[in-house]
Amino acid sequence: MSKTLLALFTAAGLCFAGATSAQTTTTPHDKAARDQAIKTADATYKADKDACKSLSGNAKDICMQEAKGKEKVAKAEAKASYDGTPKARENARLARAEATYDVAKEKCDDLSGNQKDVCVKEAKASYTKAKADAKVDRVAADTSSTAVKKTAEAKKDAAEDKRDADYKVAVEKCDSLAGAAKDTCVRDAKAKYGKT
Repeated sequence: MSKTLLALFTAAGLCFAGATSAQTTTTPHDKAARDQAIKTADATYKADKDACKSLSGNAKDICMQEAKGKEKVAKAEAKASYDGTPKARENARLARAEATYDVAKEKCDDLSGNQKDVCVKEAKASYTKAKADAKVDRVAADTSSTAVKKTAEAKKDAAEDKRDADYKVAVEKCDSLAGAAKDTCVRDAKAKYGKT
């Protein structure tokens, strides 16, 4: 993936993370703060959506996806702050990951052919990794007597999911090659990621 696309994906993720950081400071079960955060998210979404109207084509699609993502993340963060549970925090992280993924996919529409396919696979791999990390953190927050075992299992599952996602990206990159070079590329990817 080009450095430009990687920078765009990182910027989108930071945008979603930064848009909600002010809303995570509420104390658990503060209904007024949660309701205010939701109202703010709705108002911000409306303003962001209106700002997208001046754009056209894929730039408008990206802008709209960013606006939707910011709203979704802000609402999930508000709920997580209100509930104060590991599951609610996981859901907020999943909302952020999904929003970043949706924007990344939309940005891939500016590409074509194998570059677009690789871009989409890399976006999916990042999403898979974020989901796995969110689950591991939720399981690790468990204070029960089986938490250590569950955390180890979750980390193992997360590592497998991440390895599978990276493998899919590597194989997709091989599609730009032909003949023996493609066969070697696929064989190397299988060896690197433990596939048979």
